[in-house]
Amino acid sequence: MEKPVRILYLEDNPTDAELVRARLAAEGIDCEIVCVQTSTDYVSAIDQGGWALIISDFTLPAYDGMSALALAHTKRPDTPFIFFSGTVGEEAAIDALKKGASDYVLKPRPARLVSAVKRALREAEERAERKKLEEQLRQAQKMEAIGQLTGGIAHDFNNMLTVIIGYSELMLQRLKADDPLRSEVEQVKEAGVRASLLTRQLLAFSRKQVLQPRVLDLNAVLTNMDRMLQRLIGEDIDLVTVPAPGLGRVLADPGQIEQVIMNLAVNARDAMPQGGKLTIETANVELDEAYARQHGPVQPGPYVMLAVSDTGCGMDAETQARIFEPFFTTKEVGKGTGLGLSTVYGIVKQSSGDIWVYSEPGRGTTFKIYLPWVEGAVDTVEPGVAPARDVRGSETILLVEDDVGIRRLVRQVLAERGYWVLEAIHGTHAIQISEQHTVPIHLLVTDVVMPGMSGRELAEHLKPSRPNMKVLFMSGYTDKAIVHHGELDPGTAYLQKPFTPDALARKVREVLDSPPGRQGV
Repeated sequence: MEKPVRILYLEDNPTDAELVRARLAAEGIDCEIVCVQTSTDYVSAIDQGGWALIISDFTLPAYDGMSALALAHTKRPDTPFIFFSGTVGEEAAIDALKKGASDYVLKPRPARLVSAVKRALREAEERAERKKLEEQLRQAQKMEAIGQLTGGIAHDFNNMLTVIIGYSELMLQRLKADDPLRSEVEQVKEAGVRASLLTRQLLAFSRKQVLQPRVLDLNAVLTNMDRMLQRLIGEDIDLVTVPAPGLGRVLADPGQIEQVIMNLAVNARDAMPQGGKLTIETANVELDEAYARQHGPVQPGPYVMLAVSDTGCGMDAETQARIFEPFFTTKEVGKGTGLGLSTVYGIVKQSSGDIWVYSEPGRGTTFKIYLPWVEGAVDTVEPGVAPARDVRGSETILLVEDDVGIRRLVRQVLAERGYWVLEAIHGTHAIQISEQHTVPIHLLVTDVVMPGMSGRELAEHLKPSRPNMKVLFMSGYTDKAIVHHGELDPGTAYLQKPFTPDALARKVREVLDSPPGRQGV
């Protein structure tokens, strides 16, 4: 049932207010009219707000309509204002319209008031809808710009971290267990690994991660995480899970979904320093056209909802408007990176989902995540590959990398494991080397993003002359050349920077040993 239209009526004759209400009601406009007569009451009502429309007489004993219009235009610029008076000259009416009045209606012609009210309410609704869409667009553009910036930063840092972590690992392999330098090198490597976790969060926000989506049952994911979540939130917080029976399936990366749940749980825990209740529930929902209009670019249809609610301190509207921005935090210095919720946002968006937050200061917070419902059986997770220290070979590898530090590291790692490595600093150089060597080149190891020619373009260029050469792409972030919507193109082998020497050697051997047309991912 729709609420009555709240109308503020500045009029010294209460009978007129009742006549207006009756005429509007007769035309199907259910309204609540509050009549005020003095400037004091009018100012108080304007400050109170919540009015869908203001109607005012033009001339009053203790106030005047133009002053009322000026005040409304200053304090409630989005609220339509109609003059309804028996004494409005043409010149005064034109002046009123110029100064922001929606319309003026003469009391001797009350029938026109109904059409004026309907038009003013409709136009106000259209303006509000347009304003909301513009705000959604501005927010989307801002988040996209921040994503582009953070993605670029993460790419550059991942190049540097590859060198730091790689050479630290090589040094540790050479140092004896009792060498006094060993602990210092381990500190360098540990710092590099921690930094790589930050860049991974930046990539998650900017939606430039490589995902491995599977058909998932979110109820099963929550069940598997129960003990870990209990340890994560501590004994002072009650964990309540409410799994919906017959829950639909979603297509998402299981590791990323677990990251989303953990980040939201940590956020809830930090909002309840004195303890409280954390509720995680699932449900099948149908998002309609109305939701899609209110929440930006969301496709209506069936979704699976994951809701995380806490009884913590809550947030005001200003904080809610910024919570998904990277590095924004309300926590004390040193208590958080400001990347937890931005990571959640990026993962959900890259998984074609939507996230919505509701919170009030002192009344807790609820995050609702909607992931598209998919058909199909739940995928089983295959066990990971065990680390292998000595993965060797004797094949010829063409290495293409514009970053000199990474190129030297990769060459050293592969050469020490028996491979013959040909080096190129960019795509054109690689083509020249390929043309100069008549021997088979078994594997192309190339960066994806390079000046002049991308790794994908290079691989396509060399394919006619070396059809049996396999390809391994490496990059600090995903690129549309090999990744679409977070998923690798079929048959594409990819190594995410930063990587360790062992991970590089293992991946190279995996690609070389893979059957033609299936190079591993």
